[in-house]
Amino acid sequence: MKKSNLLKHSLSRLAIGLGVSLAASTASADLLEEVKERGVLNVGTEFHFAPFAYLDAGQQSGLNLELMERVGDELGVSINWIDLPWPSVLPGLEAGNYDFVAGPAMITQERKLRYNFTLPIADATVAILKRADDDSIQTPEDISGKAAGGGRGTAQLEQLKAFAAELPEPPTITEYVDFSQAYADLAAGRIDAVANSLPNIAYTATQRSMFEVVHPPFGQSAYFGYMARNDEESASLVEAINEVLLSMHEDGSLSELQTKWFGEPMDVPSEDFEPEI
Repeated sequence: MKKSNLLKHSLSRLAIGLGVSLAASTASADLLEEVKERGVLNVGTEFHFAPFAYLDAGQQSGLNLELMERVGDELGVSINWIDLPWPSVLPGLEAGNYDFVAGPAMITQERKLRYNFTLPIADATVAILKRADDDSIQTPEDISGKAAGGGRGTAQLEQLKAFAAELPEPPTITEYVDFSQAYADLAAGRIDAVANSLPNIAYTATQRSMFEVVHPPFGQSAYFGYMARNDEESASLVEAINEVLLSMHEDGSLSELQTKWFGEPMDVPSEDFEPEI
């Protein structure tokens, strides 16, 4: 009888312990709550992706900074930026090194299965940037047989590779850790073209007259978004940021930011959508 009572007592204590552990786990499983408690949202990005994020005289600048400041104000937290080479950004998110990524990143079908994306913040359709004095490239198809560059680990690079495979003579493609290196090689004549999303290369062309955008874009219609891990813990954070983005749609401040950084407002979805790519 004593052994039976002891066993019951031990099982009871174990059940209580498991209940406490489960409650603690549930209580700490909400990322939004955790972020608000610490007062800081840790955000991974790359500071070589103008006009979204770049360094101007050593200071962070770009649309990401202003948009995420609005998010921080609405959530009542400060934004802590972690600058990394783009190929390291998404693995760092999956490893839990930060809460969120404001790259931004192109929203694709494959990525949507892996990450929890916010509503789109900008158009991401891929186009070609060339040297302005290079008359041999008038359409995207004219990169056939030439040398092109793209960002390693980017959806833009994958679209370039798919487009290149359909050309009579596929171009030689160089992969770059960041687009600053690609633009430097383009300026120096080491490559003939760079494939990137239209907002990025349009901005680059306005800042550096030696470059010119090749129209029309060759990529499929696409959009940029921010993202978090695709788990239950992160869902509340993405929902809260989406609420901020919706309010920016409604009050016109998102269009104002787009006009400031891209030269014109962009028609982007204000609800969930299925990517074409």
